[in-house]
Amino acid sequence: MKSGFIGIIGRPNVGKSTLMNAILGEKIAITTNKPQTTRNAIRGIYTKHEGGKDDCQLIFIDTPGIHKPKNKLGSYMTDMAKNTMNEVEAIIFIVDGPLKEGSGDAYILDMIKNVKTPKILVINKIDKLDPETYRTIYETYEAMNVFDGIFGTAAIEGKNVDALLSAITKMMPEGPMYFPEDMVTDHPERFIVSELIREKVLMYLQDEVPHGVAIEIESYKEGPKLTSIGAVIYCERKSHKGIIIGKEGKKLKGIGKSAREEIEALLGTKVFLELWVKVKENWRDSDFAISNFGYKNE
Repeated sequence: MKSGFIGIIGRPNVGKSTLMNAILGEKIAITTNKPQTTRNAIRGIYTKHEGGKDDCQLIFIDTPGIHKPKNKLGSYMTDMAKNTMNEVEAIIFIVDGPLKEGSGDAYILDMIKNVKTPKILVINKIDKLDPETYRTIYETYEAMNVFDGIFGTAAIEGKNVDALLSAITKMMPEGPMYFPEDMVTDHPERFIVSELIREKVLMYLQDEVPHGVAIEIESYKEGPKLTSIGAVIYCERKSHKGIIIGKEGKKLKGIGKSAREEIEALLGTKVFLELWVKVKENWRDSDFAISNFGYKNE
């Protein structure tokens, strides 16, 4: 069997989490149209175990978008993505448009040029690119002789994902099965639940408020027919608290209803979800708070 770890890197909002979900055929990483949605390195496990020559176990590491940090949380996220590149058997670098001088893509390209790990370029969102633009992007990167393969995908539709998967499998060495074959992530359900709640907050709120939000699961009681979950939505300012709750609590109710429906689909049981909103000022620049919310190991 072939097995190995693959790092998925790129600017914020290029479709890293969407691509991993498409590969797995299951949603384990949250996705929104807002940059910096992913904060942790999310591991997704793809296993093909049929007793044939194509058997494999591929562990994809979906990293936070590499960007210029504005606070300690941002520095942690960017460092995590950079460190992943030296710990994997292959790197997938995702872009979604032409290469521009001084851009985030150029910055990442400079970082990976001298990394000896095999590299694949994925030009994502090809459904939004005209053929000439796609050809220009392809030829620009091909001429650099940095990548072992270049693929165009529309991850949200699953387009060309199978071809990409086949190419990655061929790159992997012979190795063991690291995880049970029915496992799609090594993150506990509590973590995925907290991420689903944060996804709904991101979707319901605008501007800077979402990036100052963290979720803490305070209670989690599983039953055969009902799972009861209590979670706190932390924000950085009192004014943000009012925005999250909304007039007559309508926004918070909407977040809760939307999150509950996805959590029920994940867990396969009815869910009672209770949400509270609390203020923890400037937590993104607090080492203690960042660690407490699970974004940093002391």
